[in-house]
Amino acid sequence: MRKINFGSGPAALPEVVLKEASEAVVGYSNSGLSILELPHRGNYFDAILEESISLVNELCGLDNNYEILWLQGGRLQFSMIPLNFLPNNKKAGYIDSGHWAAEAASYAAFHGDMEIIASSKPSNYNQLPTLHHPINPELAYLYLTTNNTIYGTQWKQLPQVSMPLIADMSSDILGVERTYHQCALFYAVAQKNIGPAGVTLVAIHKDFIKKSLPNNSPILDYKMHTKNRSVLNTPPVFAIYTSLLTLRWIKKIGLSNLLQQNEKKATTLYNEIDRNPLFEGTVVNKSDRSKMNICFTMKQPELETQFLQLCTSQNIEGIAGHRSVGGFRASLYNAVSLNDVEKLVSLMQEFEQSKIQ
Repeated sequence: MRKINFGSGPAALPEVVLKEASEAVVGYSNSGLSILELPHRGNYFDAILEESISLVNELCGLDNNYEILWLQGGRLQFSMIPLNFLPNNKKAGYIDSGHWAAEAASYAAFHGDMEIIASSKPSNYNQLPTLHHPINPELAYLYLTTNNTIYGTQWKQLPQVSMPLIADMSSDILGVERTYHQCALFYAVAQKNIGPAGVTLVAIHKDFIKKSLPNNSPILDYKMHTKNRSVLNTPPVFAIYTSLLTLRWIKKIGLSNLLQQNEKKATTLYNEIDRNPLFEGTVVNKSDRSKMNICFTMKQPELETQFLQLCTSQNIEGIAGHRSVGGFRASLYNAVSLNDVEKLVSLMQEFEQSKIQ
C-alpha cells in the first residue's frame, strides 16, 4: 500500500508521474536508452528542456520575458544571487521571515553589503515581519522567501517595491496564486511542488540578467548558464525530466483547478485544527498562515507521540514538525490530495474521541 506523504521535501509526487518516470528508467521514448543514460547534449534532452521551458513560461504567465534555467542547488542560489547582482557600491535588502530566509541573508553577507529590512525572529517566526515603508529605493535588490516551511507562514501578496524583487518560491511555486512577473528573479528547488530533489528552477527577467556583474567564475555566472542553456555542466537529466512530467500533470489538471484544490485542502485542515480542542495552530495571525505547510501542536504535549503513532499505523508519513520546533507539520503540496487531508482530519477526530470522554 502506498503511504500518504505529508513530508516537507522531498515531497509527494503524482502517481502518474512516478509511473511515467519509472517507465523512462527502463527505456526513454524510442531512444533505446534509459533516461538515466540519455546524453545531455542530444536531441532527446534538447526536446525535454524546450518543453519544460515552454511550460514554465505558460504556467507562470511569463510571456517569454524571462530566462528559464534548470540548475543544481537551492543553497547555491544563496551565493549566486549576490555574486551576480550585488555590486560593491550597493547594499541588498533581506526580509527575515524564517530559517531559510535568514540563511540566505547570512550567505549574502559573505559576498557584499546587506541589511535585514524586517525580521520576525524575536517572536520565533510565528508571524510574518512587518514591512515599514518606504524601503530604501537604492537597494540593489530586495530578497524574500514567499513561504516558510518550518514555521508555516506565507506571503499571500508580494510587496510592491521600486527595486528588483528576488523571491525564493521553493515551497509554494505553482501551489498558490502568484504574480510572477513582479519578480526580477525567482527560483524554486523542485522537490516540493514541481519535481524531485536534485534540480532548481531559476527564472530571471531578461532585462535584469543584463545587470549581472562581470568576472564571476563561469559556473556561478547566470549569463553563462543562460548562454549554455542549462548545460554548462552535466545537468540532472532525470530530475529535469521528472519535473517536466509534473509540469505536464499541472497543465492537464489546470492550474486554476489545482489552486482551488489547494485552497480547499488548507481550509479543511485549518478548520479542524481550530475546532479540535486537542490541537492548536502555531501561527499568531491567521492571515499569515501558509496554505502549503500547516504547522500545529498538541495542547497537551505528552500526547504528541501517541498521535504520531496513530498516524504511522494508518500509513501517514512526514507529519512530525521540524526538529527545531517540534509539534506537527502537514505539507499540502500539489500531489497531496483532498482525500489525504480528509484522512488526517478523520484521525484527529478519532484521537479527540479517544481522549475526551
